This record gives sequence, C-alpha cells and structure tokens, in this order.
Amino acid sequence: MTKEFDVIVYGATGFTGRLVAEYLIDNARGAKWAMAGRSAEKLAEVRDLIGAPIDLPLVIADALDEASLLTMCARTKVVLTTVGPYQLYGNALVAACATSGTDYVDLCGEPAWMRHKIDAHAVAAKASGARIVFSCGFDSIPFDLGVLFLQDLVKEQTGAAAPRIKGRVRKMQGTFSGGTAASMKATMAAAARDFSVVGLLKNPFALTPGFEGPAQPMGLIPEYDKATGMWAAPFIMAPINTKIVHRTNALLGHAYGEDFKYDEMMFTTIGDVGKAMAKAIAKINPMAESKALKPGEGPSREERDNGFYEIVFIAEGSDGKTRKAVVTGDRDPGYGSTSKMISEAAMLLAQTKTEGGFWTPAAIMGRPLIEQLTAHAGLTFTPES
Repeated sequence: MTKEFDVIVYGATGFTGRLVAEYLIDNARGAKWAMAGRSAEKLAEVRDLIGAPIDLPLVIADALDEASLLTMCARTKVVLTTVGPYQLYGNALVAACATSGTDYVDLCGEPAWMRHKIDAHAVAAKASGARIVFSCGFDSIPFDLGVLFLQDLVKEQTGAAAPRIKGRVRKMQGTFSGGTAASMKATMAAAARDFSVVGLLKNPFALTPGFEGPAQPMGLIPEYDKATGMWAAPFIMAPINTKIVHRTNALLGHAYGEDFKYDEMMFTTIGDVGKAMAKAIAKINPMAESKALKPGEGPSREERDNGFYEIVFIAEGSDGKTRKAVVTGDRDPGYGSTSKMISEAAMLLAQTKTEGGFWTPAAIMGRPLIEQLTAHAGLTFTPES
C-alpha cells in the first residue's frame, strides 16, 4: 500500500521534535513529511514559529489513544517519535507500529523498556515487516556506528574483527537533553517497582535475548589509559550504548565475534590533575536533583551551535596492534546533533529494504547511514594514527 508520507515527526510541539521539524524544512531532500501531536492548535503554532510551509500537513495523534496512533501509522512509512520517556508514552505507539507494519525510530535511552518491547512485539514486527529502531540520537548512533566503522577498518587490515574495543569521549561541549534525565528517573522508578529491571540494567547483554557473551569491562572505576596517556572516568551513557553495540553484533551474526568486549568512558586529562578529575566524576550522582533541563526545555541556538563532541575508538587487534578511529559531531550532543541524526536515520530507513524486526542503527543502516550523516548531518568518521 502506498503511504502518504515518508516520515511523520511525532512530538513536533516538544523542544527536540521542533528541532527535528526545523531541520527537515531545509533538509528533507524530497522526502514527504508531516508534523504530529495531540493539539492541532499547538502544531499550527509551531509550524508558523519555525517557518515551515503553511501547507505542511498536521496529524493529530495521542500517545494514550490507540486508534489515533493506528490512523497515523496508516499514513506514513516511518514514525519518528521524540515523545518520552518512552516507558511512559511509547508503549501503544510501538505496538501500533509493530502490528501495522510501520517503521519506527526514536531517541530511547531506556534499555530495560527496550528489552520488554523486544520480548512483547518482535514476532509481530517480523510478521508485519515493521522495522523498529531504538536509540537514533547521541545515544547511540555515534557509538554504534563508530564501533562498526573501526571494525570494518580492522577487518580490512587484518582479515579479522578486533576482539576488544574501547569507546572514549575525548571532547564534548553541550548538555544532555531534559528528556534523557526524565528517562533515567522513570527507569529508576521502574526498577523500584520491579527488581527484574535492575538485572536488565546491569546486564551488558540485556538486548541480546538468548545470548550471553563474556564478562565485560564495566568502566565504573577511574583508570589510566596507557594507549593515550589519559585518565578516564565513568561515562553516563555507557550503560545504554554498550547494550546497543552488543545487540548490533548479535544482529550481524556476531560479526565482531562471540567473545567481543566493549566499554565506554570519558577522558579527563593527563597526570595527577586528570586522575583527580576522573575520581571526582566517578562520585557524581546522576540522579541527584539539580538545575538540569526539564523535558520540553533546551539550550539556545547559540549554545547548540557552539556545542561539539569527539569520540575516539581504540581497537586491540588480534595481531597485537592498536588501531583508532574518531567520530565527531558539529553541534551539542543532546539537541543540535541528535535532531539531525534522527532525521537522517528516519529518511534513510524509509528508503531501506530489510526484513521486519527490532534493529539497531548500525545493524540495519550501517555504512549508508555513516555516509548520509557525513554528507548532511555534520558528523565525521575518520581513522586516526
């Protein structure tokens, strides 16, 4: 059946959803798209505020109204949703997409919820042809694709995948989104109600049902990295990204090997100063009350434009040599770069022909997504000597 739209941006009246819509105004490149949300009045207000065409279609859908979600799904190839926390507002939408054969991308950083959705709807998605792709923002595209990029490089040079890769955030300026903070709090609340959630959060292979790999480096204690001469501290997004990377490996038939090990940390600096910084970061409570952005809030355009990130991936090859690759982004990670990444992922998914199921960005789009993000979204993927 021919769909009316390639992409519908669901949650377009929220802060991140609005940034996605702004990006698509100038970067849709022929893709047919629409804005969706609960209120026609608010959608029209945002459409006018961001300078979108007056005839841009507006679609009414409510996260708690299954009928409206199914109607929305019937009109589009891909639903791009920024409406989180997903464990609170995403259940009916994932179900609607899985049963109707509609593709789906989100910004989810809630691994226990993702596993529950895989368990509940994988059979339906495979049968309908729906491709459900979680974590298409800063968590976890730069990390998922960064590992894929470096593994391809290692295989070209050695003929075999690297059994161990370290992901290290080397530079970063900008904020995580208010939605990320809200998702973390919702996840902790879920864990308090259901202790099995804790097990999923702690398990590096929580998103690879039926497969348990080797013990993984946890990245929870500051450490000195001999390969770079830098001190490394725990990285708050590691529990999400590492699970996505291991799921990618599983979906690709364990292209990285069944014994693959991967962890993420963030570099501080060299010497005693770096050691002190790493120890201080390790003591920070990410759930503590603070002046963090709330869902729907975000940094100014100037702050987004001045943001950036640089992530180095370090592979320990089977030949004993160390190889590196670097991924960079030209906007702040939580908003400016994320809105571009999920937009490009959604448009590419609409053109990609694969079987239905629950995918990761690297497993379903791989090299074509790297090329598209490099060409249009301000990311770079480069080897480093």
